[in-house]
Amino acid sequence: MGKWAIALHGGAGLDPHLPLHRQEEAKNLLAHCLNLGISALRSNLSALDVVELVVRELETDPLFNSGRGAVLTEKGTVEMEASIMDGPKRRFGAVSGLSTVKNPVSLARLVMDKSPHSYLAFSGAEEFAQQQGVEMMEKEYFITQDNVGMLKQAKEAKAILFDYRIPTTGLDSCGAEAENENPMMMNGVPLSVYAAETVGCVVVDIEGRCAAATSTGGLINKMVGRIGDSPIIGSGTYACKLCAISCTGEGESILRGTLARDVAAVMEYKGLKLQEAVDFVIKERLDDGGKAGLIAVSNLGEVAFGFNTNGMFRATATQDGFMEIAVWE
Repeated sequence: MGKWAIALHGGAGLDPHLPLHRQEEAKNLLAHCLNLGISALRSNLSALDVVELVVRELETDPLFNSGRGAVLTEKGTVEMEASIMDGPKRRFGAVSGLSTVKNPVSLARLVMDKSPHSYLAFSGAEEFAQQQGVEMMEKEYFITQDNVGMLKQAKEAKAILFDYRIPTTGLDSCGAEAENENPMMMNGVPLSVYAAETVGCVVVDIEGRCAAATSTGGLINKMVGRIGDSPIIGSGTYACKLCAISCTGEGESILRGTLARDVAAVMEYKGLKLQEAVDFVIKERLDDGGKAGLIAVSNLGEVAFGFNTNGMFRATATQDGFMEIAVWE
């Protein structure tokens, strides 16, 4: 019998001046979801069931950028995406372009379990959701006042923004481009703020089974049809017999680096331990100044994380009694 471990994240890349009450709100939600996952593991739920349960909870709360509270595209619409992966059999399900599905992670699970495919997107994914009888919501359910305000600011700044959570009073206090500073860029587009609030969870259960799930609304003011790393297996999400990984941050850079799969690969082929593998990937696989973070567990009951941003919302626990809920290094 092995030992369980769990980790979850609420995004990497935070404004260093993030108000304390915003930090506490996020930490309280992470603590609630962590305890939910721990209780489920103690009740002998499988790793796959636990990651779905925890990410569903994160999607239902509008605090982070997933499910309700997902950020808005350039046209003011919601396009959510998610993935889930079962490590022992390397099965997965992924979805993109959702606008009415309450819990994208659960639809991803249904794609894996109830369809002949692994990935469905846009109208096809929505039709499949209706066929499966999942809970659907009016589009207004997902759109929060905060996100309407942040889209307006992004348009005014002519930028694509990562968010946690941009003050609605303006960009001045949130790392905006100063007059004589070079703006942060992503694929040639200036980023007035860097913070990604994608959510994710990784778990190993007492049977040594690893699983991972990731869910996001993407980027504020993103182009309609943009797909990031979160639903792409091997980039934003990966699980195998050895470990499970969920990533967050600059999606285009994570995609180029195949970040999640590379953690498993250096463990398999270089013999690195979990934390060593995470550190290696964060240092060596993010090119062109890419910013990201990730959480990971191993089949030995270990937990690890890494990021090269100012901070990453995270919560971790192991059966041995270790527990941490943190924002900064």
